[in-house]
Amino acid sequence: MKKFKLFVSVLLFVVFSCKKNNLANIDFTSWQTYAGTKEGNRYSANQQINLKNVNNLKVVWTYSTHDKDTGNRSQNQCNPIVVNGVLYGTSPKLKLFALDAATGIQKWLFDPANEAGNKNNDPLAYYKVCRGVTYWEDHSGENKRIFYSVGSKTYAIDAETGNPLKDFGKDGFIDLSEDLGRKTNSFVSGTTPGIIYKDLLIIGDRVAESEDAAPGHIRAYNTLSGKLVWIFHTIPHPGEIGYDTWPDSTAYKRLGGANNWAGMSLDEKRGIVYIPLGSLGGDFYGGNRKGANLYANSLVALDASTGKYIWHFQTVHHDLWDRDLPANPNLVTINHNGKMIDAVAQISKHGFIFMFDRTNGKPIFPIVEIPVPTNALPGEYPWETQPHPTLPEPFARQHFGLEDVTDINPEVHKEMLEKYNKVKYNTMFTPPSKDGDWIFPGFDGGGEWGGAAVDPESKIMYISNSEMPWAQVMIDVPKGNENDNTPFGRGQAIYYKYCLACHGPNLMGNGTSYPSLVNLSKKYNSQQANAIIENGKNMMPAFKQIPPNEREALLSFLLKVPTDKASNNIAKEPVSNNKPDANQIPYAMNGYNRFLDKNGYPGIKPPWGTLDAINLTTGKLIWKVPLGEYPELTKKGIPITGTELYGGPLVTKGGLIFIAATKDEKIRSFNKNTGKQVWEAPLPAAGYATPATYSIGGKQFVVIACGGGKIGSKSGDSYVCFGL
Repeated sequence: MKKFKLFVSVLLFVVFSCKKNNLANIDFTSWQTYAGTKEGNRYSANQQINLKNVNNLKVVWTYSTHDKDTGNRSQNQCNPIVVNGVLYGTSPKLKLFALDAATGIQKWLFDPANEAGNKNNDPLAYYKVCRGVTYWEDHSGENKRIFYSVGSKTYAIDAETGNPLKDFGKDGFIDLSEDLGRKTNSFVSGTTPGIIYKDLLIIGDRVAESEDAAPGHIRAYNTLSGKLVWIFHTIPHPGEIGYDTWPDSTAYKRLGGANNWAGMSLDEKRGIVYIPLGSLGGDFYGGNRKGANLYANSLVALDASTGKYIWHFQTVHHDLWDRDLPANPNLVTINHNGKMIDAVAQISKHGFIFMFDRTNGKPIFPIVEIPVPTNALPGEYPWETQPHPTLPEPFARQHFGLEDVTDINPEVHKEMLEKYNKVKYNTMFTPPSKDGDWIFPGFDGGGEWGGAAVDPESKIMYISNSEMPWAQVMIDVPKGNENDNTPFGRGQAIYYKYCLACHGPNLMGNGTSYPSLVNLSKKYNSQQANAIIENGKNMMPAFKQIPPNEREALLSFLLKVPTDKASNNIAKEPVSNNKPDANQIPYAMNGYNRFLDKNGYPGIKPPWGTLDAINLTTGKLIWKVPLGEYPELTKKGIPITGTELYGGPLVTKGGLIFIAATKDEKIRSFNKNTGKQVWEAPLPAAGYATPATYSIGGKQFVVIACGGGKIGSKSGDSYVCFGL
């Protein structure tokens, strides 16, 4: 009897604790949404796989649609979901599939290329990024839908049959380039899945990063009809909160960006959605966007039913360094000064964690405004201060000085010192200049889209962290030969406007991330090159906003020959004069340049990639371990360095962290308490994605998408599932 009373007491304590921490209604054993739950914590209560038996993990099944790009540029960043024993995911070519999650046997496959209106489209159009899908069912459980994005189209697919639901939106999809409040021909695409609140699909998008970017407004659509229900203007319109912070009253009419490309999180009980936003279009020069630039670079809390503003916090004012908020925030309940607080924690590219009370946006730990340099390019007006959290402690190094240059061997050290001294390093928020600056943590973090995992019991956050410096050097935007109004001459000017930042002034590109366009005619004819410009490919956005006659001129310049007659029926309009557009910015960055040595290794002292643990209650960094390995360096006696990382961790009740994300094509598991590695397995291609875990019939599985394709890695098209 005493044992029974004790059992009841323990049970009541557990139930009370779950309610107190808002965990009572969360299913932590499946993986029903992107990032595991709507709280975005990448946590699982599964513990069949644990510290005692993790070494017994074996491959249970693999699955592939065999559609990787043979040129090794396709990717697959999908974090699949599992609902009622069915796994839903996407392929490199954006095919949507459903599998028996226990066996990997395919139930159905939806190929967007076979849809009406798409059949004659260029096949390269489907090599795009999709980080996951969204599941919804009605109260009866009879209507079950998968929402997922293929470029600008977000489809509604019957979850049981794989058939598109033609009564949704426009013939089975909504077009994210529409319903923006103004017409735009600029690039708009869905990359990270939206989130479901009741019968609403709340969704963001990826837009261009140039000054002609589409607006990045947040929208909610009815899950049955596809009708637009509400819109939140991330660049405020007249009469809206924040509009009066803009010196230019017409900014909302001409500027774009401030978009949610990285996902969002939902407090379902309160009906509050938390949305991290990116930078304004025109990443590195803001003379045409004076002011703090609300709501760019802000964490915004909205009423999920109506889209009404609740609170916001801007993490970077007047961003000139591409400091988008890169991942969905994490919702957690902590004991702060003796009081239980429902908090939201937002990681950043520059290695900070911003924490707030979920209900009112009040910082959990003080955030101070630090004065920063304001000497800038002509016409630029940098903000005088930037926010700096006093806690939690930064998870990435915050300084890159001479003493930090790699000393992997004397020859490389000398080489990289010379390279370092060609660019001046000042502080994290030194305005862009022609002298240049080292951006550290780099443009890809610090933290990135893989996001953070949080254990709701221990309140510990786990983050994959890259520590790669990038050079930011500004140049005058070349105008081309003003006397050359031929297609070739005009094409050069168009290239400088749209392509310079990624491919450089001489078309040389930068390594594997930004390919060289020199001798492009040996790889593509004009029809093929035009298709890529129009549709985009992999991480390259589409440039539909380039008028047909200007696109033909651009092709003439890129291919170094007059465009042939097979150029997709481009309109034969007169080539416009060679004067720059009125809104064209005068400066551009001279390419995205990582600080790499001649062997391709980062030019900073290791570690180059780490897995970090931070206690969100105290704000203290608990441990940090290198993540990833270059075996050839280890054989030379160099301690494990870590690699640049793309993908996030998941944490389990079984005491484990699972993460791939590394260039060395492995998945690993770590002791979540100590950071000690306890297991690893090879993958067929790098797992630049976040793994998922789930349980079926008492058996736990861990699955990862192996897409590769980034930073020189070979592309893959398989999912690998592990179990005991």
